[in-house]
Amino acid sequence: MWSGRFTSETHRLVEAFTASLPFDRRLYAQDITGSIAWARALFQAKVLTKEEADKITEGLKDVKKAIEGGRASFSDQDEDIHMAVERMLTEKIGELGGKLHTGRSRNDQVALDLRLYLRDEMKHIIEAIKDLQDVFVAKAKSHIDAILPGYTHLQKAQPIRYAHYLLAYYEMLDRDRQRFLDGFQRVNVMPLGSGALAGTNYPINREGLAEDLGFPAVTGNSLDAVSDRDGAIEFLAAASMLLMHLSRFCEELVLWSTDEFGFLELPDAFCTGSSLMPQKKNPDVPELIRAKTGRVYGHLMALLTVMKGLPLAYNRDLQEDKEAVFDSVDTVKAILSVLTEMIPGITVRREAAAKATEAGFLLATEVADYLVEKGLPFRQAHEVVGRIVRYCLDQQRDFTQVSLKELQKFSSLFQKDIIGYLDLEASLERKQQTGATAKNRILERIRQIEEK
Repeated sequence: MWSGRFTSETHRLVEAFTASLPFDRRLYAQDITGSIAWARALFQAKVLTKEEADKITEGLKDVKKAIEGGRASFSDQDEDIHMAVERMLTEKIGELGGKLHTGRSRNDQVALDLRLYLRDEMKHIIEAIKDLQDVFVAKAKSHIDAILPGYTHLQKAQPIRYAHYLLAYYEMLDRDRQRFLDGFQRVNVMPLGSGALAGTNYPINREGLAEDLGFPAVTGNSLDAVSDRDGAIEFLAAASMLLMHLSRFCEELVLWSTDEFGFLELPDAFCTGSSLMPQKKNPDVPELIRAKTGRVYGHLMALLTVMKGLPLAYNRDLQEDKEAVFDSVDTVKAILSVLTEMIPGITVRREAAAKATEAGFLLATEVADYLVEKGLPFRQAHEVVGRIVRYCLDQQRDFTQVSLKELQKFSSLFQKDIIGYLDLEASLERKQQTGATAKNRILERIRQIEEK
């Protein structure tokens, strides 16, 4: 395509090194969609006749069918999907195919293709996040009475409802969904018509072209439009945040399904065994999700690093955006899909979880609050309960095994009504603030989610 300027052919190693066709061929549908719209725009600009535009359009549709039917032949000499489509088109309709690229550059062409691709995939991911949220809510509804220890620093802290724990991930996913929705607005702006960097000499109606392609707006600066990859970076950032949340969940699945915790059992269909040890049931799915999260982080950092030193406008470095985006799209969709299928099959071991709440002084804060209600300043109450905990540790006993007479040695404020503060269910129901772990508050939040 640039043979007129050069006196020798491109070295075969350079052809192989610079070719993006092995990975950007997945943009064929977006490239053809953009090219059909461009042919119509050229007709409206009186660059093509109606017959020429129609012939190009039909030729492009035939090329798409050939690719989808596995009948298309790709070549490394095509370099990228844009040139491959143009070559196939020209082979079908003759020299007229060469008119399609009038007024257009691969710079604004690839910017369009990537936005079209991201727009489609972000829609799928937003819906997949919603599906996963629905799974968390359904699981919470069916486990409203299950209780387990809540942790800070991976140390037992206070009792919580399992449903409350599950809804924490619903909230994280809701923020993730909003991030994708927000980023979608900036992806959904049309760059075509920017040319290589300065615009085009032909009277292209960019607003009409945008409407044809379903974009609500056009880019405002041609230099920026062909070199902007903010949409890809925002997508990778949103994907990284999403997978960070899901990786945290998977870490807990790994921990809580061990014999040491024993709170959960993962479904057999989503685990593997050992080639040597017959007893093993390995949580490979959550483990791989943890690892794949790191790979998406790497794609984000790679593209940020590519972009940080690029002068305006287009530079070939930008070719490195696609593999990062493609792999991240595939990874995110696969993770959302497998978790949506796996979570309904997770079994809660209620007895093991309840037993775990009996040790670890999970009601220590309840006892401190009891003393506060009796008039003792919280800092003093905290110290009193700390001494009781130390006493229980020395005696190898729990709060519930300490008599009222013993408690009164630490504070005369203890009375018979302390028994109500040493009850697990009662401790949960005292948490009545919005967003807390009381049963009615959880049910209220589920109703709000379902209504929304």
